[in-house]
Amino acid sequence: MRAEKNNIFYGIDWILVILYIALVGFGWMNIYAATTTDNNSEILDLSTRYGKQLLWILLCIPLIILILFFNSKFYEKFASILYLIGILSLIGLFIFGKNINGAQSWYSFGSASFQPSEFAKAFTALAIAKLLSDRQYNLKLIKNQIKAFIIIFLPAFLIALQPDLGSVLVYLSFFFVLNREGLTLNYITIGALAIILFLLTLFFGPSTIISAVYIVLSIILFYFLKRNKGYFKFNWYKILGLYVVFGIYIFSSGFIFNNVFEQHQRDRFEILLGLSKDTKKIGYNTDQSIQAISSGGGFGKGFLQGDRTQGNFVPEQDTDYIFSTVGEEWGFVGSASVIILFMLLLYRVLYLAETHKNKFGRIYGYSLASILFFHVVINIGMVTQLLPTVGIPLPFFSYGGSSLWGFTLLLFIFIKLDANKSYDW
Repeated sequence: MRAEKNNIFYGIDWILVILYIALVGFGWMNIYAATTTDNNSEILDLSTRYGKQLLWILLCIPLIILILFFNSKFYEKFASILYLIGILSLIGLFIFGKNINGAQSWYSFGSASFQPSEFAKAFTALAIAKLLSDRQYNLKLIKNQIKAFIIIFLPAFLIALQPDLGSVLVYLSFFFVLNREGLTLNYITIGALAIILFLLTLFFGPSTIISAVYIVLSIILFYFLKRNKGYFKFNWYKILGLYVVFGIYIFSSGFIFNNVFEQHQRDRFEILLGLSKDTKKIGYNTDQSIQAISSGGGFGKGFLQGDRTQGNFVPEQDTDYIFSTVGEEWGFVGSASVIILFMLLLYRVLYLAETHKNKFGRIYGYSLASILFFHVVINIGMVTQLLPTVGIPLPFFSYGGSSLWGFTLLLFIFIKLDANKSYDW
């Protein structure tokens, strides 16, 4: 047993490793297709984006070895310290950070840049797992819920100040984790209802929506009053408060949209809802992305044969819009295969998480799955115009060393936790 413990590769789930290699490898092929200008160029040409990405992929090997080197108890014992390091790295951006594309989200070291928010997700997942796995911790208590919310929203708040609103959205994924561990579904339900009402208010206007909501509320309340006579007679102030809350929220939604959101953000929502059509400016990226994907047909045009990809019609095609390269050159079959690979990865993580007897490993596994799920759904939804453009990467696919290393860190910490679950806890 001691020899097995000293072998850092003992017990690791090779299915997850193979899925990781498949996603990273296919992702690099699409980055190469989106950025190459010469089919005979060297693949490790560091003056090119595909060359840099390949270097970052190769550097993932020592990173993975380092992650597997530490005993899994290390990640539980030092979860709070790692979280603090993540918070300090986000705070430091406001002093030492470099502004790129309007966001002060990067540390710059010569020609290299480092984005700490990509690693903060893993450290937050560790901190949440540490908090919720405490035997004395009861998530049904309000004070304990507040503790969890602080851990989740502190890094999200710092990232929002950069500003990087796309990365902030990912932190909402932790509510699925909290729900798995006993948090009432009311939070997710209220959040979903708030989003729906917000979008409906933008589309139909506040007056129409408030009238519709009040009619529906009145019908529901009348039904319960009739069925449960006298139940509401001492709760009239709660009923009135419900009407007031809905009214304030709906009318404030329109005000916030028109006075708080930036113009480019308003444009993206209006394009999403079909209130305006702009294929030349704000909507250009998404429009070109959809055209590239649809032109791929069932089986695609072939590797390096995509007219729009090779012609650089889609801006940011190697980063946020990398999925459009898959759609054009590999078609529906290739796009579906990528989605299936992600589904298999998520299923495997959740399956292994449920086999953990220790809560820390299970909670971290659910955090990993939730973060990956949010990234995949938002990115692909953005590229296909099912969701507004918010600018978050497709895991293991999008160009960027920080993104690749951040997701690699997330995944292989879980692989290490899973490998040691039989004798380490």
